[in-house]
Amino acid sequence: MAINLGKGQKLSLAKPGTGGGLSRVAMGLGWDAAKKRGLFGRQKDQTIDLDASCLLFDASGSLVDQVWFSQLRSKDGSVVHTGDNLTGAGEGDDEVITVDLTTLPARIRTLVFVVSSFTGQDFGQIENAFCRLVDSTTGTEVARYALSGSGTHTAQIMVKLTREGDGWAMTALGERAGGRTFHDLVPAVTPLL
Repeated sequence: MAINLGKGQKLSLAKPGTGGGLSRVAMGLGWDAAKKRGLFGRQKDQTIDLDASCLLFDASGSLVDQVWFSQLRSKDGSVVHTGDNLTGAGEGDDEVITVDLTTLPARIRTLVFVVSSFTGQDFGQIENAFCRLVDSTTGTEVARYALSGSGTHTAQIMVKLTREGDGWAMTALGERAGGRTFHDLVPAVTPLL
């Protein structure tokens, strides 16, 4: 059963009863565009292009690599973005980033997952937004974090995965930010490492 995380909550990614941890995970992002008021009060569909990105940091807090719609694979191949969804249409995950935690270089200490509105709409125009962590070896959802709270922000720093000894932990961040790509978000992410 998945755990619904609240802002600031932390979850160990050790597998209960096995002594081991998760080895391959997927971070899924889903959203729906809110209906927009048209002429004479009619509602019409709109498209919103949210983009999931993963930022890879070393122990000193330096950005080592990034995975996003313009670079779908980390330099070492351990982090892979499955593709850019331009509308949020459909059920389930709209964008997915997979991570092989066993092949991440040892110098990578923190992974930060962010979402930004490439088309510039704010979160007041987005509904049902979430991110979820899935154990890729079993397909089981481990944790879910609702990107709640509409507002004028155009980006959100969702969650981070941090090395803890031989394993990993996930922390829900939920920090509002502004920007169209991960480049705009790095100054807001760095203090959260």
